[in-house]
Amino acid sequence: QVQLMESGGDSVKAGGSLRLSCEASGYVSARWPMAWFREAPGKEREGVAYIYTRGGVTYYHDSVKGRFTIAQDNAKNTLLLQMNSLKPEDTARYYCAIDSHGRTHVIDWQTVSAYGYWGQGTQVTVSS
Repeated sequence: QVQLMESGGDSVKAGGSLRLSCEASGYVSARWPMAWFREAPGKEREGVAYIYTRGGVTYYHDSVKGRFTIAQDNAKNTLLLQMNSLKPEDTARYYCAIDSHGRTHVIDWQTVSAYGYWGQGTQVTVSS
C-alpha cells in the first residue's frame, strides 16, 4: 500500500517562494507518473504539474508555467514542487498524486480520476 505525505505548505506574501515535498512510503515504481494538484475553496481540483521521469516528460498548468518546477527524487521516493513568484491566486490546498496504472499515457494528465493514490494535502496561502 502506497502512502503519500505532503509538507512545505505555509503562508507567504505575493512574490515569495515555497518548496513542497511529497514523501511516498511503500512500493513506488519509478515508472509511475506523478503529479501535483491543488484545490481552492469553491473550485474544482486542478492539475498543477506532472512528471513522468522515464519518458522525460513534464507538464504544467498554463497559470504556473515559468514559476513552478516539478522534480522527482527516486532515491528518496520524494516528489518536489518548487514554487516561485507566488500569487494570491495560487492559494489552495496542494496534493500529490500517483498514476500507478499509466492512465495518463492515454488521457489528459489533469484528469483527477486517473490517479489512484493521493496524499492529504498541504495548505499554501499567498497574501497580497
